[in-house]
Amino acid sequence: MLAFESNKGVRFCDGLSRRDFLQVGALGAGAVGLSLADCANLQGAGATRSNDMNCILLFLVGAPSHLDTWDPKPAAPDNVRGPFRSIQTNVPGVQICEPFPLMAQRANRYAIVRSVYHRAAPIHETGHQLMQTGRLSQSGLEQPHYGAVVSQVRGPGRAGMPPFVVVPCPIGNTGVSISHGQGAGYLGAGHEPFAPKCDLGLRGFRVADSGTPAGLDPARLQNRQALLAAIDAAQRAYDAEGYGSRTGAHERAFNLVFSQQARRAFDVAAESDERRARYGHNTFGQSCLLARRLVEHGVRLVTVNMFDTVFNNITWDCHADGGALGVTLNDYRDTLCPMFDRAYSALLDDLHERGMLENTLIVAMGEFGRTPLLNSRGGRDHWPSVWSILFAGGQVRGGQVIGSSDRTGAEPRDRPVSPTEVAATVYRGLGIDVDASLPGPDNRLLPITDAQPIDELFR
Repeated sequence: MLAFESNKGVRFCDGLSRRDFLQVGALGAGAVGLSLADCANLQGAGATRSNDMNCILLFLVGAPSHLDTWDPKPAAPDNVRGPFRSIQTNVPGVQICEPFPLMAQRANRYAIVRSVYHRAAPIHETGHQLMQTGRLSQSGLEQPHYGAVVSQVRGPGRAGMPPFVVVPCPIGNTGVSISHGQGAGYLGAGHEPFAPKCDLGLRGFRVADSGTPAGLDPARLQNRQALLAAIDAAQRAYDAEGYGSRTGAHERAFNLVFSQQARRAFDVAAESDERRARYGHNTFGQSCLLARRLVEHGVRLVTVNMFDTVFNNITWDCHADGGALGVTLNDYRDTLCPMFDRAYSALLDDLHERGMLENTLIVAMGEFGRTPLLNSRGGRDHWPSVWSILFAGGQVRGGQVIGSSDRTGAEPRDRPVSPTEVAATVYRGLGIDVDASLPGPDNRLLPITDAQPIDELFR
């Protein structure tokens, strides 16, 4: 039976039909972010090679409208085209929407896949699962996130760092209480991410309080004293547990996460003011900077959740309904697109300048697209039939567009790409054999993916 989170009067996103519920009826219950103790056994399984591929996954919770970002339709009617003009990028023939001028100057460094689709229920959670694991969880069997697979295949990160981290916090309430696909699934607790908790009741872009044990929101760590204060608070909370309630796992986890290496990795205040400003002084921008630091210090895969909920906040979920779902395309123009444009461009530049872009795959994606027709309020609703995602870094050949949508952005016109193919592409980009198997329940071997990658994406 599905449970719904409706605290503080939040209603469900994009009124679901009985058919939608039936489509997700077999999905398992959701897992939440780990405590320090839960991620203890990420330590001690051996070092990885320094030339292994890394990955930064930017998960754009709420689902950006493809028509108002990276798949503009300048010749479509007004009620399809939306409010934004198309602009030319530095790649001849490739256009994106006008709120992304910095990305337009760097189109040679990333590729756009404009024909991603799925046929599952049009709710956030199915998209979260499909796009981060390649499959839906069914019959109580939860699928592992890409980061958990990396942990299984490659082992721990370098220098004692965990292989898989989610920042600034896990996805919380998006309407339906099922898995968001950000855990280890059937691979087990040993491959769960280090995922700082956060207070989901906070407004704006402040995701965690730096005075709480898990409060490592990079936007609030303005100096080393703030970082040390957060770590000291964690130390006090840990001490308050008492020796009788601790286990060896608690000890190992605490030593791992608050080691000198981890402190250096999380210390975004060590970056220059100019570099921090390039990413943007907001949680998403600083989380992208933190992701670069974590990869640099030995983490194998970092997922950056741009938001942790779709309610009572400015997110990509642009229904324009008012109340808890009041985001409009004006918010795209004024806040969301400029925030992403700045942080994504800074991340590409920063990795390139440091010689890290060749061994860091960057994937940016949401869970579905938005309706081709503007709704009566000027917003767009859920639309999993087609949308766009971005790949960069590693062996990705930038400056190309793969696939296309039809003239109104309603369906793939050519080269349709399923979430399973996206998963295979991520694994291919990480140098993981897509034909390999993973250890599943009851000593069964389960295929790592059911599809082949988008080979034309790579050099």
